[in-house]
Amino acid sequence: MTLYDLKPRFQALLRPLLGWLYRNGVTANQVTVWAMLASLALGLALGLKPSPSLFLLLPGFLLVRMALNAIDGMLAREFNQQSRLGALLNELGDVASDSALYLPFALLPGAVATPVIAFVLLSAITEFTGVLSQTIQGSRRYDGPLGKSDRAFALGAYALLLALYAPAQTWSPLVFWLLSGLSLLTCLNRARAALREVA
Repeated sequence: MTLYDLKPRFQALLRPLLGWLYRNGVTANQVTVWAMLASLALGLALGLKPSPSLFLLLPGFLLVRMALNAIDGMLAREFNQQSRLGALLNELGDVASDSALYLPFALLPGAVATPVIAFVLLSAITEFTGVLSQTIQGSRRYDGPLGKSDRAFALGAYALLLALYAPAQTWSPLVFWLLSGLSLLTCLNRARAALREVA
């Protein structure tokens, strides 16, 4: 069970906006690129000024980014906008955005860089494993326990805690080693599920 399982309900909330975007000429690829550029911009701002108060921007932004990720997929599927370019932008954009938004945690006071970097690398490998399933004639895997939406929820919650409770900065190594372990477990679960699927 991951937050990805709640995606249909989340999409239902966004459906009224979907038609408006389509009628105004917005394409799935445009939404994907906007989400990636906004993520890179916020990540750069957090990296240049790694202040816990600035990280208060992250929870709200991650929610908006999840909405944009859902919208680009819905536009592609429901309005015949699926393309090879869109598939590449979607996967590469997610990894680039995650890296940009999560690496600045390594620069916060009290943080230790190694577990943050390990987490970011394992997050990328998690998504790579999910895509790799398709190369053995399986489906794109979204198994948990720490998929893309779960990572966003966990890091958004921690960013909020950092802004509201200063001592939480000292928890950074524990938080990111724990998330790294869950990411590794997610890689294993996706690989096993892919092998079972094609067996």
